[in-house]
Amino acid sequence: MKTAAAIILMSVVLLLAGASCDSPPVEDNKYFADTNLGHDSIYESYRPIEIDIMPLTELISTDNAASQLRLYVSFLDSSGSRIKSPGVFRFELYRKVMRSAKPKGNRIMIWPDIDLTDIAENGEYWRDFLRAYEFNLDLDPQADSDFILQVTCLCPNGKRLSDEFDLNN
Repeated sequence: MKTAAAIILMSVVLLLAGASCDSPPVEDNKYFADTNLGHDSIYESYRPIEIDIMPLTELISTDNAASQLRLYVSFLDSSGSRIKSPGVFRFELYRKVMRSAKPKGNRIMIWPDIDLTDIAENGEYWRDFLRAYEFNLDLDPQADSDFILQVTCLCPNGKRLSDEFDLNN
């Protein structure tokens, strides 16, 4: 009888101890007490708002003709920090029209979209030491010319981000 009472008493003590370990919901947390932020709005400022083609981007030439395009693309959040994020990337190459108000001429190349919404696929392109994605795209040999590269990314929230970069051959 004493053993059964001891087991019941221990069970009640463990139950009460476990119940007191719950963390309070965000609304009751002292750090968020003065705000009306929900869970989603807390992370809103950490979503990508801009895309940036980094200056490391270059045409790689063999036999005096460009044969590959190595580019580095990063997302920037509202504070200007480079972040990792899912998205679908589209790359387009345009001929540059010199001494023109509209320097982006005819599109000469478009690559198949690269879908980085899968975590494993996203990680293969991500270069943590640069805080950017690295893409190596095959390029048909071109005559000496200057180009404009346009990168567009469709984010999961439906936002479309785009940037352009001058490439000199």
